[in-house]
Amino acid sequence: MKDRFIVAAFGAAMLLGVVVLPKMAGAQAAAAHDSAADFKTSDPCLTCHQTVKTVKGDDLPLGLEWTGSAMANSARDPYWQGSVRREVTDHAQIGAAIENECASCHMPLDFQRNKENGKLTEVLKRLPFRAGDDAAADGVSCTVCHQILATGLGTASSYSGNYAVAGTDVHPRPLYGPYAPDPDGGANLHEAAAEYTILEGAQMRDAAMCGSCHTLFTTSYGPDGKEIGKLPEQMPYIEWLHSDYKDKQSCQQCHMPAVDGQAEIAIVASQPRDGVRRHTFSGANFLLIDMLSAHSTELGVAAIPATLEAETARTRTMLETQSARLTVSSPKAAKGVLKFTVRVENLTGHKLPTAFPSRRAWLHVTATAADGKVVFESGKLNADGSIAGNANDEDAARYSPHYARITKADEVEIFEPILGDSTGHVTTGLLSATQYLKDNRILPTGFDKKTAPPEIAVHGEALEDASFKAGESTTEYAVSSGAAAGPFKVTAELEYQPVGYRWAQNLAVYKSAEPQRFVNYYGQAAGHTAAVLAKGQASTAGQ
Repeated sequence: MKDRFIVAAFGAAMLLGVVVLPKMAGAQAAAAHDSAADFKTSDPCLTCHQTVKTVKGDDLPLGLEWTGSAMANSARDPYWQGSVRREVTDHAQIGAAIENECASCHMPLDFQRNKENGKLTEVLKRLPFRAGDDAAADGVSCTVCHQILATGLGTASSYSGNYAVAGTDVHPRPLYGPYAPDPDGGANLHEAAAEYTILEGAQMRDAAMCGSCHTLFTTSYGPDGKEIGKLPEQMPYIEWLHSDYKDKQSCQQCHMPAVDGQAEIAIVASQPRDGVRRHTFSGANFLLIDMLSAHSTELGVAAIPATLEAETARTRTMLETQSARLTVSSPKAAKGVLKFTVRVENLTGHKLPTAFPSRRAWLHVTATAADGKVVFESGKLNADGSIAGNANDEDAARYSPHYARITKADEVEIFEPILGDSTGHVTTGLLSATQYLKDNRILPTGFDKKTAPPEIAVHGEALEDASFKAGESTTEYAVSSGAAAGPFKVTAELEYQPVGYRWAQNLAVYKSAEPQRFVNYYGQAAGHTAAVLAKGQASTAGQ
Protein backbone atom coordinates (compact mmCIF):
# COMPACT_ATOMS: atom_id res chain seq x y z
CA MET A 1 0.00 0.00 0.00
CA LYS A 2 2.72 2.46 0.99
CA ASP A 3 4.60 1.80 -2.23
CA ARG A 4 1.49 2.74 -4.23
CA PHE A 5 1.42 6.20 -2.66
CA ILE A 6 5.14 6.71 -3.20
CA VAL A 7 4.65 5.92 -6.88
CA ALA A 8 1.73 8.36 -7.00
CA ALA A 9 3.89 11.00 -5.39
CA PHE A 10 6.56 10.53 -8.02
CA GLY A 11 3.89 10.83 -10.70
CA ALA A 12 2.61 14.10 -9.27
CA ALA A 13 6.13 15.46 -9.03
CA MET A 14 6.97 14.46 -12.59
CA LEU A 15 4.01 16.52 -13.81
CA LEU A 16 5.93 19.52 -12.50
CA GLY A 17 9.15 18.47 -14.18
CA VAL A 18 10.88 17.89 -10.85
CA VAL A 19 11.78 14.89 -8.76
CA VAL A 20 10.84 15.01 -5.08
CA LEU A 21 12.26 12.16 -3.04
CA PRO A 22 9.97 10.89 -0.26
CA LYS A 23 11.52 11.08 3.17
CA MET A 24 12.83 7.73 4.40
CA ALA A 25 13.31 6.64 8.00
CA GLY A 26 16.52 8.00 9.42
CA ALA A 27 16.99 10.59 6.66
CA GLN A 28 19.06 13.61 7.64
CA ALA A 29 17.36 16.99 7.88
CA ALA A 30 18.51 19.73 5.52
CA ALA A 31 21.61 21.48 6.78
CA ALA A 32 20.37 24.97 5.98
CA HIS A 33 16.94 26.51 6.32
CA ASP A 34 15.17 27.09 2.99
CA SER A 35 12.33 29.60 3.21
CA ALA A 36 11.32 28.82 -0.38
CA ALA A 37 10.57 25.25 0.73
CA ASP A 38 8.46 26.59 3.60
CA PHE A 39 6.31 28.74 1.31
CA LYS A 40 6.09 27.06 -2.06
CA THR A 41 4.20 28.57 -4.97
CA SER A 42 0.87 27.15 -6.12
CA ASP A 43 2.45 24.89 -8.75
CA PRO A 44 2.78 21.71 -6.65
CA CYS A 45 -0.68 22.29 -5.16
CA LEU A 46 -2.34 22.68 -8.56
CA THR A 47 -0.83 19.41 -9.73
CA CYS A 48 -3.29 17.42 -7.63
CA HIS A 49 -5.98 20.00 -6.87
CA GLN A 50 -6.42 21.61 -10.28
CA THR A 51 -9.67 19.89 -11.27
CA VAL A 52 -11.34 17.17 -9.24
CA LYS A 53 -14.70 15.41 -9.43
CA THR A 54 -17.95 15.59 -7.56
CA VAL A 55 -19.79 12.37 -6.77
CA LYS A 56 -22.22 13.33 -9.51
CA GLY A 57 -19.34 13.21 -11.99
CA ASP A 58 -19.08 16.96 -12.54
CA ASP A 59 -15.71 18.68 -12.86
CA LEU A 60 -14.79 20.83 -9.87
CA PRO A 61 -11.97 23.14 -11.00
CA LEU A 62 -10.68 24.13 -7.56
CA GLY A 63 -7.27 25.22 -8.83
CA LEU A 64 -8.55 26.90 -11.98
CA GLU A 65 -11.14 28.85 -10.01
CA TRP A 66 -8.42 30.16 -7.73
CA THR A 67 -6.21 31.28 -10.64
CA GLY A 68 -8.98 33.60 -11.84
CA SER A 69 -9.69 35.12 -8.44
CA ALA A 70 -8.62 38.46 -7.00
CA MET A 71 -6.69 36.45 -4.38
CA ALA A 72 -4.43 34.80 -6.95
CA ASN A 73 -3.93 38.08 -8.78
CA SER A 74 -3.43 40.40 -5.82
CA ALA A 75 0.15 41.19 -6.88
CA ARG A 76 -0.87 41.72 -10.51
CA ASP A 77 -3.59 44.21 -9.59
CA PRO A 78 -2.76 47.30 -11.68
CA TYR A 79 -4.53 49.63 -9.26
CA TRP A 80 -2.51 48.29 -6.34
CA GLN A 81 0.73 48.62 -8.29
CA GLY A 82 -0.09 52.21 -9.22
CA SER A 83 -1.05 53.01 -5.63
CA VAL A 84 2.21 51.60 -4.23
CA ARG A 85 4.15 53.84 -6.62
CA ARG A 86 2.06 56.82 -5.50
CA GLU A 87 2.61 56.18 -1.80
CA VAL A 88 6.36 55.65 -2.20
CA THR A 89 6.56 58.88 -4.23
CA ASP A 90 4.64 60.80 -1.56
CA HIS A 91 6.66 59.32 1.31
CA ALA A 92 10.06 58.66 -0.26
CA GLN A 93 11.93 58.76 3.08
CA ILE A 94 10.28 55.51 4.14
CA GLY A 95 9.74 53.91 0.75
CA ALA A 96 11.27 50.57 1.72
CA ALA A 97 9.00 50.22 4.74
CA ILE A 98 5.95 51.11 2.64
CA GLU A 99 6.74 48.51 0.01
CA ASN A 100 7.25 45.89 2.68
CA GLU A 101 3.94 46.77 4.39
CA CYS A 102 2.05 46.63 1.09
CA ALA A 103 3.67 43.32 0.15
CA SER A 104 2.44 41.67 3.34
CA CYS A 105 -1.09 41.48 1.93
CA HIS A 106 -0.58 41.52 -1.85
CA MET A 107 2.66 39.50 -2.13
CA PRO A 108 2.40 37.40 1.04
CA LEU A 109 4.32 34.38 -0.26
CA ASP A 110 7.41 36.45 -1.01
CA PHE A 111 6.82 38.49 2.15
CA GLN A 112 6.81 35.41 4.38
CA ARG A 113 9.97 34.07 2.78
CA ASN A 114 11.77 37.36 3.35
CA LYS A 115 10.39 37.71 6.87
CA GLU A 116 11.89 34.36 7.82
CA ASN A 117 15.28 35.64 6.63
CA GLY A 118 14.98 39.06 8.28
CA LYS A 119 14.59 40.96 5.01
CA LEU A 120 12.18 43.59 3.72
CA THR A 121 10.19 42.76 0.60
CA GLU A 122 10.65 44.96 -2.44
CA VAL A 123 7.74 45.60 -4.77
CA LEU A 124 8.51 48.24 -7.38
CA LYS A 125 11.86 46.81 -8.53
CA ARG A 126 10.03 43.56 -9.28
CA LEU A 127 7.63 45.18 -11.74
CA PRO A 128 6.91 43.97 -14.29
CA PHE A 129 7.35 40.44 -13.01
CA ARG A 130 10.06 38.45 -14.75
CA ALA A 131 11.15 34.83 -14.85
CA GLY A 132 12.10 33.69 -11.37
CA ASP A 133 9.61 36.01 -9.66
CA ASP A 134 6.97 33.30 -9.31
CA ALA A 135 6.64 33.76 -5.55
CA ALA A 136 6.03 37.49 -5.88
CA ALA A 137 3.51 37.07 -8.70
CA ASP A 138 1.61 34.21 -7.06
CA GLY A 139 -0.52 36.55 -4.96
CA VAL A 140 -2.41 35.14 -1.99
CA SER A 141 -1.28 31.60 -2.64
CA CYS A 142 -2.20 28.20 -1.26
CA THR A 143 0.68 27.75 1.18
CA VAL A 144 -0.02 31.10 2.82
CA CYS A 145 -3.66 30.56 3.77
CA HIS A 146 -3.27 26.88 4.58
CA GLN A 147 -0.36 27.43 6.96
CA ILE A 148 -2.23 29.88 9.19
CA LEU A 149 -2.42 28.69 12.80
CA ALA A 150 -5.43 29.16 15.06
CA THR A 151 -3.21 31.11 17.45
CA GLY A 152 -4.48 34.65 18.02
CA LEU A 153 -7.17 34.58 15.34
CA GLY A 154 -10.05 36.93 16.10
CA THR A 155 -7.84 39.21 18.20
CA ALA A 156 -6.09 42.46 17.33
CA SER A 157 -2.73 40.70 17.35
CA SER A 158 -3.67 38.86 14.14
CA TYR A 159 -5.00 41.85 12.17
CA SER A 160 -3.24 43.51 9.24
CA GLY A 161 -1.84 40.19 8.06
CA ASN A 162 -0.17 39.36 11.38
CA TYR A 163 -1.45 35.78 11.46
CA ALA A 164 0.78 33.14 13.03
CA VAL A 165 2.52 30.32 11.17
CA ALA A 166 4.77 27.54 12.42
CA GLY A 167 8.35 28.44 13.30
CA THR A 168 11.31 27.79 11.04
CA ASP A 169 12.31 24.81 13.19
CA VAL A 170 9.18 22.87 12.18
CA HIS A 171 9.79 20.43 9.33
CA PRO A 172 7.94 19.27 7.39
CA ARG A 173 5.69 22.32 7.43
CA PRO A 174 2.02 21.84 8.43
CA LEU A 175 -0.75 22.58 5.93
CA TYR A 176 -4.22 22.85 7.47
CA GLY A 177 -7.46 21.92 5.80
CA PRO A 178 -11.06 21.63 6.99
CA TYR A 179 -10.90 17.82 6.95
CA ALA A 180 -8.86 15.16 8.69
CA PRO A 181 -6.30 13.51 6.36
CA ASP A 182 -7.59 10.59 4.29
CA PRO A 183 -7.06 7.42 6.29
CA ASP A 184 -5.80 5.45 3.28
CA GLY A 185 -2.55 7.36 2.88
CA GLY A 186 -3.34 10.78 1.47
CA ALA A 187 -1.20 12.43 4.12
CA ASN A 188 1.77 10.21 3.24
CA LEU A 189 1.38 11.12 -0.42
CA HIS A 190 1.26 14.83 0.39
CA GLU A 191 4.42 14.68 2.45
CA ALA A 192 6.21 12.70 -0.22
CA ALA A 193 5.16 14.86 -3.17
CA ALA A 194 5.10 18.34 -1.65
CA GLU A 195 6.97 17.97 1.66
CA TYR A 196 4.13 19.26 3.82
CA THR A 197 2.27 17.57 6.66
CA ILE A 198 -1.51 17.60 6.31
CA LEU A 199 -3.52 18.42 9.44
CA GLU A 200 -7.13 19.18 10.19
CA GLY A 201 -7.65 22.77 11.30
CA ALA A 202 -10.98 24.15 12.47
CA GLN A 203 -9.64 27.64 11.79
CA MET A 204 -10.14 27.03 8.06
CA ARG A 205 -13.89 27.40 8.59
CA ASP A 206 -13.58 30.34 10.98
CA ALA A 207 -14.31 33.88 9.77
CA ALA A 208 -11.52 35.04 12.07
CA MET A 209 -9.01 33.52 9.68
CA CYS A 210 -10.29 35.76 6.88
CA GLY A 211 -10.32 38.61 9.35
CA SER A 212 -6.58 38.36 9.93
CA CYS A 213 -5.89 39.85 6.49
CA HIS A 214 -9.20 41.59 5.83
CA THR A 215 -8.93 43.75 8.93
CA LEU A 216 -6.33 46.24 7.84
CA PHE A 217 -4.99 49.19 9.82
CA THR A 218 -2.76 51.38 7.66
CA THR A 219 0.07 53.40 9.18
CA SER A 220 -0.27 57.14 8.50
CA TYR A 221 2.78 59.33 7.93
CA GLY A 222 3.45 63.06 8.03
CA PRO A 223 5.51 64.95 5.42
CA ASP A 224 8.69 64.24 7.41
CA GLY A 225 8.15 60.50 7.21
CA LYS A 226 7.23 60.17 10.87
CA GLU A 227 4.28 58.05 11.95
CA ILE A 228 1.27 60.17 12.92
CA GLY A 229 -1.47 57.61 13.35
CA LYS A 230 -3.36 54.58 12.11
CA LEU A 231 -6.24 54.46 9.65
CA PRO A 232 -8.81 51.64 9.85
CA GLU A 233 -8.54 51.14 6.10
CA GLN A 234 -10.54 47.93 5.65
CA MET A 235 -12.84 46.53 8.34
CA PRO A 236 -15.28 43.95 6.86
CA TYR A 237 -14.54 41.41 9.62
CA ILE A 238 -15.20 43.87 12.48
CA GLU A 239 -18.31 45.12 10.65
CA TRP A 240 -19.44 41.49 10.47
CA LEU A 241 -18.80 41.04 14.19
CA HIS A 242 -21.04 44.06 14.89
CA SER A 243 -23.87 42.61 12.77
CA ASP A 244 -26.24 39.70 13.30
CA TYR A 245 -24.50 37.79 10.51
CA LYS A 246 -21.88 36.64 13.00
CA ASP A 247 -24.47 34.19 14.29
CA LYS A 248 -25.73 32.93 10.93
CA GLN A 249 -23.17 33.13 8.10
CA SER A 250 -19.37 33.17 7.94
CA CYS A 251 -17.15 34.77 5.29
CA GLN A 252 -16.40 31.34 3.82
CA GLN A 253 -20.07 30.43 3.53
CA CYS A 254 -20.67 33.46 1.32
CA HIS A 255 -17.45 33.82 -0.65
CA MET A 256 -16.64 30.11 -0.99
CA PRO A 257 -19.97 28.53 -1.97
CA ALA A 258 -20.47 24.87 -1.08
CA VAL A 259 -20.50 22.21 -3.78
CA ASP A 260 -23.83 20.47 -4.34
CA GLY A 261 -23.32 16.99 -2.91
CA GLN A 262 -20.06 15.25 -2.07
CA ALA A 263 -16.81 15.84 -3.91
CA GLU A 264 -13.20 14.76 -3.87
CA ILE A 265 -10.54 17.34 -3.07
CA ALA A 266 -7.58 15.80 -4.96
CA ILE A 267 -7.04 13.66 -8.04
CA VAL A 268 -5.34 10.87 -6.05
CA ALA A 269 -5.85 9.33 -2.61
CA SER A 270 -8.97 11.35 -1.85
CA GLN A 271 -12.33 10.17 -0.70
CA PRO A 272 -15.59 12.08 -1.31
CA ARG A 273 -16.28 14.76 1.29
CA ASP A 274 -19.33 16.68 2.40
CA GLY A 275 -19.34 20.47 2.32
CA VAL A 276 -16.45 20.97 -0.10
CA ARG A 277 -16.21 24.67 -0.90
CA ARG A 278 -15.28 26.26 -4.18
CA HIS A 279 -12.13 28.37 -4.36
CA THR A 280 -13.69 31.20 -6.36
CA PHE A 281 -13.36 33.81 -3.59
CA SER A 282 -15.80 35.95 -5.55
CA GLY A 283 -16.17 39.38 -4.01
CA ALA A 284 -17.07 42.75 -5.51
CA ASN A 285 -14.09 43.76 -7.65
CA PHE A 286 -15.29 42.86 -11.13
CA LEU A 287 -13.27 45.78 -12.53
CA LEU A 288 -10.01 44.09 -11.53
CA ILE A 289 -11.01 40.82 -13.20
CA ASP A 290 -12.08 42.71 -16.34
CA MET A 291 -8.70 44.48 -16.49
CA LEU A 292 -6.80 41.24 -15.95
CA SER A 293 -8.70 39.77 -18.86
CA ALA A 294 -8.30 42.78 -21.17
CA HIS A 295 -4.58 43.26 -20.42
CA SER A 296 -3.51 39.72 -19.54
CA THR A 297 -0.23 39.78 -21.47
CA GLU A 298 0.97 43.10 -20.07
CA LEU A 299 0.03 42.11 -16.51
CA GLY A 300 1.50 38.59 -16.79
CA VAL A 301 -1.78 36.88 -15.94
CA ALA A 302 -1.54 33.10 -15.64
CA ALA A 303 -5.28 32.36 -15.67
CA ILE A 304 -6.78 31.33 -18.99
CA PRO A 305 -9.38 33.65 -20.58
CA ALA A 306 -12.30 31.29 -19.92
CA THR A 307 -11.47 31.23 -16.21
CA LEU A 308 -11.42 35.04 -16.00
CA GLU A 309 -14.68 35.30 -17.94
CA ALA A 310 -16.32 32.83 -15.56
CA GLU A 311 -15.09 34.80 -12.54
CA THR A 312 -16.41 38.07 -13.97
CA ALA A 313 -19.81 36.44 -14.50
CA ARG A 314 -19.83 35.00 -10.96
CA THR A 315 -18.85 38.33 -9.44
CA ARG A 316 -21.52 40.30 -11.29
CA THR A 317 -24.18 37.68 -10.52
CA MET A 318 -23.26 37.79 -6.83
CA LEU A 319 -23.47 41.58 -6.81
CA GLU A 320 -26.80 41.64 -8.66
CA THR A 321 -28.51 38.91 -6.61
CA GLN A 322 -26.98 38.94 -3.10
CA SER A 323 -26.05 42.54 -2.35
CA ALA A 324 -29.11 44.73 -1.99
CA ARG A 325 -32.82 45.20 -2.40
CA LEU A 326 -34.38 48.52 -3.49
CA THR A 327 -37.95 49.79 -3.07
CA VAL A 328 -39.53 52.99 -4.43
CA SER A 329 -42.60 54.27 -2.63
CA SER A 330 -45.69 55.35 -4.57
CA PRO A 331 -44.94 58.90 -5.80
CA LYS A 332 -47.27 61.77 -4.89
CA ALA A 333 -47.59 64.77 -7.20
CA ALA A 334 -49.02 68.09 -6.07
CA LYS A 335 -48.45 71.72 -7.05
CA GLY A 336 -45.51 70.91 -9.31
CA VAL A 337 -43.67 68.85 -6.67
CA LEU A 338 -43.11 65.10 -6.90
CA LYS A 339 -42.50 63.29 -3.60
CA PHE A 340 -41.35 59.71 -3.01
CA THR A 341 -38.80 57.71 -1.07
CA VAL A 342 -36.11 55.22 -2.10
CA ARG A 343 -35.27 52.53 0.42
CA VAL A 344 -32.17 50.36 0.07
CA GLU A 345 -31.68 47.21 2.13
CA ASN A 346 -28.23 45.72 2.67
CA LEU A 347 -28.27 41.93 2.14
CA THR A 348 -24.61 41.41 3.05
CA GLY A 349 -22.94 40.74 6.39
CA HIS A 350 -20.88 43.95 6.37
CA LYS A 351 -21.19 47.53 5.19
CA LEU A 352 -22.22 48.03 1.57
CA PRO A 353 -19.81 48.62 -0.01
CA THR A 354 -17.04 47.44 2.29
CA ALA A 355 -13.26 47.01 2.38
CA PHE A 356 -11.03 49.18 0.17
CA PRO A 357 -12.21 52.83 0.39
CA SER A 358 -12.21 53.42 -3.38
CA ARG A 359 -15.57 51.63 -3.54
CA ARG A 360 -18.86 53.48 -3.67
CA ALA A 361 -22.54 52.90 -4.35
CA TRP A 362 -25.12 55.53 -5.21
CA LEU A 363 -28.72 56.12 -6.19
CA HIS A 364 -29.46 56.87 -9.82
CA VAL A 365 -33.04 58.16 -9.81
CA THR A 366 -35.11 59.24 -12.82
CA ALA A 367 -38.68 60.60 -12.97
CA THR A 368 -40.59 60.80 -16.23
CA ALA A 369 -43.87 62.50 -17.11
CA ALA A 370 -46.83 61.13 -19.07
CA ASP A 371 -45.18 62.07 -22.37
CA GLY A 372 -42.04 60.10 -21.46
CA LYS A 373 -39.86 63.17 -20.95
CA VAL A 374 -37.46 63.21 -18.00
CA VAL A 375 -38.47 65.80 -15.40
CA PHE A 376 -35.83 64.84 -12.82
CA GLU A 377 -32.59 62.86 -12.80
CA SER A 378 -30.00 62.48 -10.06
CA GLY A 379 -26.91 60.28 -10.04
CA LYS A 380 -26.37 59.74 -13.76
CA LEU A 381 -23.09 57.99 -14.58
CA ASN A 382 -21.06 59.97 -17.09
CA ALA A 383 -19.11 58.38 -19.92
CA ASP A 384 -15.79 58.95 -18.11
CA GLY A 385 -16.92 57.08 -14.96
CA SER A 386 -17.79 60.18 -12.93
CA ILE A 387 -21.19 60.82 -11.36
CA ALA A 388 -23.09 63.91 -12.51
CA GLY A 389 -23.55 66.28 -9.57
CA ASN A 390 -20.95 64.62 -7.34
CA ALA A 391 -18.77 67.32 -5.78
CA ASN A 392 -15.77 65.01 -5.26
CA ASP A 393 -15.66 63.93 -8.90
CA GLU A 394 -15.73 67.59 -9.96
CA ASP A 395 -13.22 68.81 -7.36
CA ALA A 396 -10.76 66.62 -5.41
CA ALA A 397 -10.96 68.98 -2.43
CA ARG A 398 -14.74 68.65 -1.97
CA TYR A 399 -17.28 65.88 -1.47
CA SER A 400 -21.04 65.45 -1.43
CA PRO A 401 -22.66 64.95 1.99
CA HIS A 402 -25.10 62.27 3.02
CA TYR A 403 -28.64 63.40 2.20
CA ALA A 404 -31.73 62.57 4.23
CA ARG A 405 -33.77 64.58 1.70
CA ILE A 406 -33.00 65.44 -1.92
CA THR A 407 -34.64 68.34 -3.71
CA LYS A 408 -32.33 69.09 -6.66
CA ALA A 409 -30.74 67.19 -9.55
CA ASP A 410 -27.19 67.97 -8.40
CA GLU A 411 -27.82 66.32 -5.02
CA VAL A 412 -26.82 62.65 -5.19
CA GLU A 413 -27.08 60.02 -2.48
CA ILE A 414 -23.65 58.36 -2.51
CA PHE A 415 -22.84 55.64 -0.01
CA GLU A 416 -19.09 55.96 0.42
CA PRO A 417 -16.11 56.61 2.67
CA ILE A 418 -14.31 59.94 2.31
CA LEU A 419 -10.83 60.08 3.85
CA GLY A 420 -9.26 63.10 5.48
CA ASP A 421 -5.64 63.89 6.31
CA SER A 422 -4.38 65.25 9.63
CA THR A 423 -5.43 68.78 8.64
CA GLY A 424 -8.94 67.73 7.66
CA HIS A 425 -8.42 67.97 3.91
CA VAL A 426 -9.93 65.35 1.59
CA THR A 427 -7.42 62.78 0.36
CA THR A 428 -7.21 59.45 -1.43
CA GLY A 429 -3.66 58.91 -0.18
CA LEU A 430 -3.96 55.97 2.20
CA LEU A 431 -0.76 56.72 4.08
CA SER A 432 -1.67 60.42 4.44
CA ALA A 433 -5.18 59.70 5.73
CA THR A 434 -5.82 59.72 9.46
CA GLN A 435 -9.63 59.91 9.62
CA TYR A 436 -12.98 59.52 7.89
CA LEU A 437 -14.77 62.73 7.02
CA LYS A 438 -17.77 60.78 5.75
CA ASP A 439 -18.80 57.15 6.03
CA ASN A 440 -22.40 56.40 5.19
CA ARG A 441 -21.90 52.98 3.67
CA ILE A 442 -25.12 51.04 4.21
CA LEU A 443 -25.05 49.10 7.46
CA PRO A 444 -25.71 45.36 7.78
CA THR A 445 -28.64 44.09 9.81
CA GLY A 446 -28.02 44.08 13.55
CA PHE A 447 -25.52 46.95 13.33
CA ASP A 448 -26.04 49.59 16.01
CA LYS A 449 -24.44 52.81 14.79
CA LYS A 450 -24.58 54.34 18.27
CA THR A 451 -22.51 51.58 19.87
CA ALA A 452 -20.18 50.79 16.94
CA PRO A 453 -16.48 50.90 17.88
CA PRO A 454 -14.47 53.81 16.40
CA GLU A 455 -12.90 51.76 13.62
CA ILE A 456 -16.30 51.05 12.02
CA ALA A 457 -18.20 54.17 13.10
CA VAL A 458 -20.62 56.11 10.92
CA HIS A 459 -19.30 59.58 10.06
CA GLY A 460 -21.09 62.67 8.81
CA GLU A 461 -24.77 63.46 8.46
CA ALA A 462 -25.79 59.78 8.35
CA LEU A 463 -25.02 59.46 12.05
CA GLU A 464 -28.02 61.64 12.93
CA ASP A 465 -30.29 60.45 10.10
CA ALA A 466 -32.97 58.26 11.69
CA SER A 467 -33.69 56.66 8.32
CA PHE A 468 -30.08 55.48 8.07
CA LYS A 469 -30.10 52.48 10.37
CA ALA A 470 -29.28 48.81 10.75
CA GLY A 471 -29.77 47.01 7.45
CA GLU A 472 -31.18 49.91 5.44
CA SER A 473 -31.17 53.52 4.33
CA THR A 474 -34.17 55.53 3.13
CA THR A 475 -33.81 58.76 1.18
CA GLU A 476 -36.68 61.20 0.69
CA TYR A 477 -37.13 63.00 -2.63
CA ALA A 478 -39.17 66.17 -3.10
CA VAL A 479 -38.37 67.42 -6.59
CA SER A 480 -39.86 69.80 -9.08
CA SER A 481 -41.96 68.32 -11.87
CA GLY A 482 -42.40 71.76 -13.43
CA ALA A 483 -45.40 72.13 -15.67
CA ALA A 484 -45.26 68.49 -16.81
CA ALA A 485 -48.42 66.43 -16.66
CA GLY A 486 -48.70 63.13 -14.89
CA PRO A 487 -49.01 60.34 -14.29
CA PHE A 488 -45.33 60.16 -13.35
CA LYS A 489 -43.03 57.12 -13.20
CA VAL A 490 -40.00 56.95 -10.90
CA THR A 491 -37.15 54.53 -11.61
CA ALA A 492 -34.29 54.04 -9.15
CA GLU A 493 -31.10 52.01 -9.37
CA LEU A 494 -28.40 51.32 -6.81
CA GLU A 495 -25.19 51.52 -8.82
CA TYR A 496 -21.72 50.48 -7.65
CA GLN A 497 -18.10 51.06 -8.65
CA PRO A 498 -15.09 49.13 -7.25
CA VAL A 499 -12.90 52.15 -8.07
CA GLY A 500 -14.59 55.52 -8.06
CA TYR A 501 -13.63 58.21 -10.57
CA ARG A 502 -11.72 60.37 -8.09
CA TRP A 503 -9.66 57.42 -6.81
CA ALA A 504 -8.59 56.68 -10.37
CA GLN A 505 -7.97 60.25 -11.50
CA ASN A 506 -5.88 61.18 -8.48
CA LEU A 507 -3.22 58.84 -9.84
CA ALA A 508 -2.94 60.86 -13.06
CA VAL A 509 -0.48 63.39 -11.63
CA TYR A 510 2.05 60.62 -10.94
CA LYS A 511 4.03 60.18 -14.14
CA SER A 512 5.55 56.77 -13.36
CA ALA A 513 4.57 53.77 -15.45
CA GLU A 514 2.26 52.06 -12.97
CA PRO A 515 -0.09 54.98 -12.15
CA GLN A 516 -0.23 56.07 -15.77
CA ARG A 517 -1.03 52.54 -16.91
CA PHE A 518 -3.96 52.27 -14.52
CA VAL A 519 -5.38 55.65 -15.50
CA ASN A 520 -5.18 54.50 -19.12
CA TYR A 521 -6.89 51.21 -18.29
CA TYR A 522 -9.62 53.07 -16.40
CA GLY A 523 -10.20 55.38 -19.33
CA GLN A 524 -10.61 52.41 -21.65
CA ALA A 525 -13.06 50.76 -19.24
CA ALA A 526 -14.88 53.94 -18.14
CA GLY A 527 -18.19 52.91 -19.66
CA HIS A 528 -18.08 49.59 -17.79
CA THR A 529 -16.81 50.61 -14.35
CA ALA A 530 -20.23 50.30 -12.68
CA ALA A 531 -22.73 47.55 -11.95
CA VAL A 532 -26.39 47.84 -10.96
CA LEU A 533 -26.91 46.07 -7.63
CA ALA A 534 -30.69 46.58 -7.35
CA LYS A 535 -33.49 48.56 -8.96
CA GLY A 536 -37.14 49.39 -8.56
CA GLN A 537 -39.86 51.65 -9.87
CA ALA A 538 -43.23 53.06 -8.96
CA SER A 539 -45.84 55.34 -10.53
CA THR A 540 -48.36 57.91 -9.40
CA ALA A 541 -51.96 56.79 -9.25
CA GLY A 542 -53.60 56.38 -12.62
CA GLN A 543 -50.63 54.95 -14.52
